[in-house]
Amino acid sequence: MYKIAKKRSLNPTVTEMQIVSPLVANKAKPGQFIILRVDEEGERIPLTVAGVNKDEGTVKIIFQIVGATTEKLNRKSEGEFIQDFVGPLGVATHTDGIKKVCIVGGGVGCAIAMPVAEEFHRLGAEVTSIIGFRSKDLLILEDEFRACSDRLVVMTDDGSYARHGNVTVPLKGMLESGERFDLIITIGPLIMMKFVTLAAKPFGVPVTVSMNPIMIDGTGMCGCCRLTLNRDGERITKFACVDGPDFNGYEVDFDEAMSRGRMYFDFERHAHEETCNLFKKAEA
Repeated sequence: MYKIAKKRSLNPTVTEMQIVSPLVANKAKPGQFIILRVDEEGERIPLTVAGVNKDEGTVKIIFQIVGATTEKLNRKSEGEFIQDFVGPLGVATHTDGIKKVCIVGGGVGCAIAMPVAEEFHRLGAEVTSIIGFRSKDLLILEDEFRACSDRLVVMTDDGSYARHGNVTVPLKGMLESGERFDLIITIGPLIMMKFVTLAAKPFGVPVTVSMNPIMIDGTGMCGCCRLTLNRDGERITKFACVDGPDFNGYEVDFDEAMSRGRMYFDFERHAHEETCNLFKKAEA
């Protein structure tokens, strides 16, 4: 059993927890993930490591309440326990030799992007961060990004906070003005990562994308995170959880990945609604 040391709400649908797990905290690196189960009957879900505190032996996770398991997890309080917490898994984000990096995060994907930005900052790289949200109400981790970025640009789709527009607007502006980066790392919705990659392509800047959004089982056995890469004229199959989650954005078949992701939307929504109804009945 693993204790929930701290819990806080980042916005109405996103929660941050710190889980006591010294072994994971000692080994985890930015870009890696863990698998947890809320209880003995629960499903296994992968969540990215959003930070560690080695002194306290805690691992930070940030999750969006979208399905049955995240609903159950969110109903846990500080001091309570979850059943399983396994990791770290996945390949850590590549940082060697990168002196100037642009981190582009969208929505809850910023929870994955933030520890990556922190690691580059710790290593002495020049960090530009661009983070985007649909509206001000959904904004998360602005202070954390500001602390680890040499330059931070915040965007909202509806213009309710900071700059109006999506994350590709400032990125295109920087590249068109002649600015160059050793690497662009983008983490967020698949459609966002696709267009960030397309925006960077004319300028030849390497782009790394995190395919966390398509992971389900976390071991490669379920096949749901199967990913097609177009490499040197060949179509290659990889698995986001085993071979990634980071990939070369220019190689990823985003359209295929988005089509597969939509297959589970109705199922997840139905499972979430059923779980909420069960809690309501229990509380009545």
